[in-house]
Amino acid sequence: MNWGKVAIIALIGGGALAGAGVWYTQEYAFFDTIDPASAQAQITVETATGPVPLTLTAFEGINADSSPIRWRICGQAGALPEGMTPAPASEPLNGPRWFSCYDAPGIGADLQSGAATAYLAQSEIRPDVDRILAVYPDGRVFGWHEYNDKNPERGVMD
Repeated sequence: MNWGKVAIIALIGGGALAGAGVWYTQEYAFFDTIDPASAQAQITVETATGPVPLTLTAFEGINADSSPIRWRICGQAGALPEGMTPAPASEPLNGPRWFSCYDAPGIGADLQSGAATAYLAQSEIRPDVDRILAVYPDGRVFGWHEYNDKNPERGVMD
C-alpha cells in the first residue's frame, strides 16, 4: 500500500469525523429540555406598567448553558396582557431540527406578513440579550433569545 493513500485516507477520515462532531454538538449536545414547571418555563412579558406573567399551555422548550441565545419555546397562551411592548425588528433564530414545534423561517415569514407579532418578553435576560416572543392571533406563542443592538459602538471583546 502506498503511504500517500494512507495519508489521504487519514486526512479525509479525520475531516469527516471532525465534521460529524461539530454537527452533533450544534444539533444535539448541550441542549436540555425545559420542564414546564421549572423557573425557565415561567415567562413574563414587558408591558407599559412593568413585567406581567404569561401562562402558557402545551409548553415545549429547550435551552443550553453553552450560549445565551439557544433558548427556544413553543406554547399556547390563553389571554394576553394589555400593553405588551412590540419588538418590530426581531427575527427568529433557527433552532435544532429535532425541536419540531419551532419553525424559524415560518415564524419569520409570519412576522413580516403580519400574521404574527413580535413582543419583548424580557430585556437584558443576559447582558446584551433580549427574550422575544412571536404571538399569533390564535394564541400560539414562540420564543427565542436574540442579541440586542443597545450598544452598537461596542466591540465583541469588551
